[in-house]
Amino acid sequence: MIKLLCLDVDGTLSDGKLYFSFDINLDKSYEIMKSFCIKDGLGIAYWNKIGRNVAIITGRNSPIIEYRAKEIGISHVFMGVKDKGKCVRELQQKLNIDSSACAAVGDDLNDISMFNEVALKFAPNNCASEISNIAIKLKNNGGNGAVREAIEYILKQEDMYEEFIKYWE
Repeated sequence: MIKLLCLDVDGTLSDGKLYFSFDINLDKSYEIMKSFCIKDGLGIAYWNKIGRNVAIITGRNSPIIEYRAKEIGISHVFMGVKDKGKCVRELQQKLNIDSSACAAVGDDLNDISMFNEVALKFAPNNCASEISNIAIKLKNNGGNGAVREAIEYILKQEDMYEEFIKYWE
């Protein structure tokens, strides 16, 4: 049984596009927007409901990520992470979860160390080619339901998909 799902953000939970605004008076740039898929949020909400853990592990720092995580009930949020594999190992120890009970969704080279620490690896359809060679390639692109697709895959493997459907009826 998968007990921990680790998620990258840019290119996985979001479409990977970054939108910035520049304040000419302060000579400073601000990230102003990210796009998230509501289907991913619904899948994560159910994942939380059945007592599973979700972690965001991203290289970027963003209040937008913090807000979205809080909105959909993700309590394990790690931003500005350089070594995602180390972060996963530390979280596994903290939660007392073996790597065989962990999965991850990532799209690019900086997710490889995270993949090395989990049993199930998923990648959005538009992932880097090196990632598609080591992960289950999903049909959906990042930010367009890829995380939901990974959750559904796991639920089907664990014969829990019908419960997922019935939960929403």
